Amino acid sequence: MKRLLAGASIGLVVLLAVLLSWPGPIDPVAWEPEPDRGLVGGFAEPLEMEQARRIELGQAPEDVALGPDGALYTGLLDGRIIRFNPVSGQQTLFADTGGRPLGMQFDAGGRLIVADAARGLLAVSTEGSIAVLVDSHNGQRLGLIDDLDIADDGTIWFSSATQRFPLGNYLLDFLEGRATGLLLAHDPATGQTRVALDGLRFANGVALGPEDAYVLVTETPAARITRLWIEGPRAGERDTFITGLPGLPDNLSFDGRDRFWVALPATRVAAIDRLAPYPLLRKLLAMVPKGWLSLAPPPLAWVAAIDLEGRVVASYRDASGRFSTVTSANDHGGTLYLGSIGEAAVLALPLRP
Repeated sequence: MKRLLAGASIGLVVLLAVLLSWPGPIDPVAWEPEPDRGLVGGFAEPLEMEQARRIELGQAPEDVALGPDGALYTGLLDGRIIRFNPVSGQQTLFADTGGRPLGMQFDAGGRLIVADAARGLLAVSTEGSIAVLVDSHNGQRLGLIDDLDIADDGTIWFSSATQRFPLGNYLLDFLEGRATGLLLAHDPATGQTRVALDGLRFANGVALGPEDAYVLVTETPAARITRLWIEGPRAGERDTFITGLPGLPDNLSFDGRDRFWVALPATRVAAIDRLAPYPLLRKLLAMVPKGWLSLAPPPLAWVAAIDLEGRVVASYRDASGRFSTVTSANDHGGTLYLGSIGEAAVLALPLRP
C-alpha cells in the first residue's frame, strides 16, 4: 500500500510539473488586490429599481450616448451602431463598424467617437461613414479599446484595456494578472496620440472631472478607480480616487454637476481575490475546460454614484434577475440609461430627486 501511495504521489508531482511547464493560455504573475470594503457607506442601503423600464434592442448594448438630435445611440454585439427612441424603442441603423463598439460619445462637431474593441478609436460622421483615428501606438497595435471621454479642448481620452487578449478572452487577462492596460490621449487637431498612464489592470471606464481638471479610469479586476491630474499644481500626478470597491467597476460617466456614475456588472469573487498571489494555481485554472468550473457571481443589476471626494453616495441594486451585468450608466435628463453585456436591452431608470 505504501508503495502504491508513494507511486501515486510521484505521479501527481510529475503530472503537475508537466502541466506547469506547458505554455497554457496565460503567463500569470502574482499581485495583491485591495481588501474588499464591503457594503458600507452609500452601498449599505441600496435604492430600489422597480421603476426601471426595459427598452428591448435585440442585442447587448455596451454604452448609451445622447446625440445632438436628441436620440440615443448604442453599439451592439454584431458591430452595428443604432439610433433608438427611448420611449417607443424604435431603432434605425446609424453605422456598422464591423467590430465591437463599446464606449461612445459625440464630439463638439457632431461626430460620434467610438471605442471599438476590435478596430480601435473611430470617428463616425453624421452620415454614418467611419474613420479610424487610432489603432496603434509607436508601431504597436493597441489592444481592446474600451471607453472614452472628450475634453472641452477636443482631446479624446480613451482606454486600451489589455495588450494581451481580445475582448472574447478578457477573463484570461483577469486570471493572468499582468497590468498592461493604458490610458491614452488623442489630439484630433494634430493626429497625435500619447500614453498618459500605463501599468493599469484592465483599463476600462474613462471620465473627465469638473473643468477637465483630472481624468478617471477604472481598473476592473483591481476594483479601483485611478485618477490622473491634468490641470493645476498637481498636473501629471497619478493617485487613487477610490479603491476596495465591493463590485468590479466597468464604464464611468460624469453627470456634469457633482457625481460620477460607475457601472458594476458583478460583485467581487473572494476565491479569485485569494488566488491573486498564486500565479501557478491561476495557470492551472486557466487550463480547465470551459464549463467545468464556474466562479461567476449571481446575476444582478448594480450601479453606484460617487461624489467629487471619492465617496459612494448612492447605489441602485437589483438581484431579482430582471436585468443584469450593467456595463454603463449615463444620466440624460434625469433618467439613468444602463447598458449591458448580458441583456438585449437598455434599462431606463428614473433617478430620485
